[in-house]
Amino acid sequence: MKSVQDLMNEHEGIQLMLSILQNVAKKIVSGKNIPAEELKGIMEFLTVFVDKCHHGKEEDFLFPALEAAGIARDGGPIGVMLQEHERGRRHIADMKKALGDFTSSGINAAEFEKAVEEYVSLLNQHIFKENSVLFQMAEKVLSADEDKKLFDNFEKLEVERIGLGKHEEFHALMDTLADKYR
Repeated sequence: MKSVQDLMNEHEGIQLMLSILQNVAKKIVSGKNIPAEELKGIMEFLTVFVDKCHHGKEEDFLFPALEAAGIARDGGPIGVMLQEHERGRRHIADMKKALGDFTSSGINAAEFEKAVEEYVSLLNQHIFKENSVLFQMAEKVLSADEDKKLFDNFEKLEVERIGLGKHEEFHALMDTLADKYR
């Protein structure tokens, strides 16, 4: 399914950024200075790409389609995914708070590292559950027409929520940061 594959491809990019994030946190804890623009770029990636774009695709389109196909929200996998999205948002807020003004003197390194570890752990487990359970369910219950509609809606959401070309900018950021911090 094209829609599921799109989300799985995004998971790969998200996991790369999670690895970068962990390494950045380790450097901060060890007293290394990370350029403010890189920290801001990472936070924008988490807020805009992961939450607004990726989670938006799931929350606005995939999950409702799965519910319409008979997969339960409350007490089911969709409800769990939604709770984890909310927990992820809280971890991002904690990271931003710990980063303060994005200067080495304004960063609470211990709090940042704690929020990063909790977020990375949450998202890695979350991605595993989506890839191995929820997306497998989607492939069984959604028709080819529903898949096409989902994918079209995903494309539209990307343009509306993050803007034309922003996806490519995020990939360029990941490539640059991966070369430096992976």
